Amino acid sequence: MINYSEHIAPVLGLKQSQVSATIALLDEKATIPFIARYRKEKTGSLDEVQIAAISEQYTRLQELEARKQTILATIEEQGKLTPELKQQIEDCWSATDLEDIYLPYKPHKKTRADIAREKGLQPLADRIKKQYPEPIKASEEDLQGARDIIAEEVSQDTKARNAIRREFSYTAILTTKLVKGKENDEEAQKYKDYFSVSEPLKHISSHRLLAIRRAENEGVIRVDISADVDKCLDKLDRLYIRNATFSAKQIELALEDSYKRLLKPSIENEFAASSKEEADTEAIRVFANNLRQLLLESPLGQKRVLALDPGFRTGCKMVVLSAQGDLLHHDVIFLHNLDSQQVLANAVSKFGIEAIAIGNGTASRECEEFVRHTLNSNSGSGPTSNSVAVYIVSENGASVYSASKIARDEFPDEDVTVRGAVSIGRRLMDPLAELVKIAPKSIGVGQYQHDVDQTRLKEALNQTVESVVNYVGVDVNTASPYLLTYISGLGPALAQNIVTYRSENGPFPDRKSLLKVPKMGAKTFEQCAGFLRIAGGTEPLDNTAVHPERYAIAKKMMKDPDFSNLQMAKPSNLEKYVTDEVGLPTLTDILHELQKPSRDPRTQAEEFHFDESVHSITDLQVGMVLPGIVTNISNFGAFVDLGVHKDGLIHISEMANRRISDPNEVLSLHQKLKVKVIGIDLPRQRIQLSLKF
Repeated sequence: MINYSEHIAPVLGLKQSQVSATIALLDEKATIPFIARYRKEKTGSLDEVQIAAISEQYTRLQELEARKQTILATIEEQGKLTPELKQQIEDCWSATDLEDIYLPYKPHKKTRADIAREKGLQPLADRIKKQYPEPIKASEEDLQGARDIIAEEVSQDTKARNAIRREFSYTAILTTKLVKGKENDEEAQKYKDYFSVSEPLKHISSHRLLAIRRAENEGVIRVDISADVDKCLDKLDRLYIRNATFSAKQIELALEDSYKRLLKPSIENEFAASSKEEADTEAIRVFANNLRQLLLESPLGQKRVLALDPGFRTGCKMVVLSAQGDLLHHDVIFLHNLDSQQVLANAVSKFGIEAIAIGNGTASRECEEFVRHTLNSNSGSGPTSNSVAVYIVSENGASVYSASKIARDEFPDEDVTVRGAVSIGRRLMDPLAELVKIAPKSIGVGQYQHDVDQTRLKEALNQTVESVVNYVGVDVNTASPYLLTYISGLGPALAQNIVTYRSENGPFPDRKSLLKVPKMGAKTFEQCAGFLRIAGGTEPLDNTAVHPERYAIAKKMMKDPDFSNLQMAKPSNLEKYVTDEVGLPTLTDILHELQKPSRDPRTQAEEFHFDESVHSITDLQVGMVLPGIVTNISNFGAFVDLGVHKDGLIHISEMANRRISDPNEVLSLHQKLKVKVIGIDLPRQRIQLSLKF
């Protein structure tokens, strides 16, 4: 039985007992949100990030173990598996070291060394390696064959490979060269900053490396990663050459050949892959962090909303939504059209509109001005500009949703323009509930999402969505199947079963009635119950994050004189409720829930206004201080919408009068802020911004 925890704990800096407990829960199919929220006593209060790291390491080691078994079987088939080699493989817990051990036994195409061995030159190679002082009499052809054997053996020697790896880690330089004929290619010009690069690999930022790799994949540049050749050869000489004999000279020639023909290409590929993996990790981290912020964006709540998808030529698609998000009416209005002003004003009055959502795409500013002018013009009767709030809403991914099967199922009789406008309106009401319907990478809050490992990206983003949905909690009587899908322990099939059962039997009166849903077993109920809310049901605790398994303790606390005033309750009074199963972490969570039942952890949506004096990049002047909204965050800066149809960039160096290592230290997605214009490049349509003023 392999004890995975003893290998994982030191890597993550955790106690072995914490890792063991977490692995046991994962093996029982417990989800990460459930473990983090309801099994704190078992894990020592590990958070979701730590649990996810354990899960990732656990999966990696399981895959490594499977790889070991494949390698052992392959070598055994060759009849070369000795007890010592078997033990060496079984004791290895590094993927790189494992592949080094396997390299001499790995099936491959016939090599120059294989041909030399077939000629019977292995004994000559072995004799040369012994470096006897007397000269060796052999033809140059035979000596070349012997050198081919030595070169291959060196390239497969773990000591040699590690020596070259260390040198690459210290001195590897990434260089790029423009492919001949691409210098006048218009498409290639977007990569002009990467036509001629020469930088230490370890210092290249992740976003630059991903851009370079994209340019390489598109055939614009060629990329090379090389270490200091002299230092690499010197390391090999120190490993294999003992004197200045004839044999030593042959070995020296073999080492040069081994490095240039075999070692260098192999190690270069390793570093190309590892640097790309590191860049992917950073890009995925940034993307996931942005997605989390977007999903946690402030909801307006259940209000009657009029939503507009702006447009010039085809007009602005207008939809009216009920407080529950149902489509009540749709129309098209045209900017600068008096009749359209009346259509808008009538809709606002007729449906008692409480808020207006405007997509932030083309014609957004013009549409906003049209709406505010209409509201002000009709302030004498009906809603006024003060009673109807106007919001600019990100429409990233709305077109993806409008053409999706989900949208067709929701609105089979409406076209994509209506569906897109509905999505904009619902995003204002509840961003989380609407955005879960769109593939995360289509929401537009990352960079180079098409260049990173797609499997890893999908896993990370889905994990982020799952984390946020369970953190916020879901009203099981109103949630869509798409939102329920991400609840701990559920999935598409069971989520649909819940919605179907709800439609046929009416709202769930309490959590325990969820057990009547087809396929809802006790284990699944345990995983999901704490994250599903029932407002106005028969059990008040059902509208909190208190898990049903702890209702008895919660009710006992509510009857306790020490907790008669929950807001003033002392944490020290919780100690009397500690048992072998329930500790202070869980009791503290229960107290917090009792103090603020059914609280949404998200803040309330706020109205925002762009500067009315600027509408395009030509209106900008260096030195202006303007309101803006953060639309995207990368590891080198943040992009800000100023309402001029082109986002400006706040470089990380312009975010504070101190060193910032991560833009998220000072900014968050869709944050509203004031920025200073410090640079305008009209030909390249670039705007430089600063927070230092």
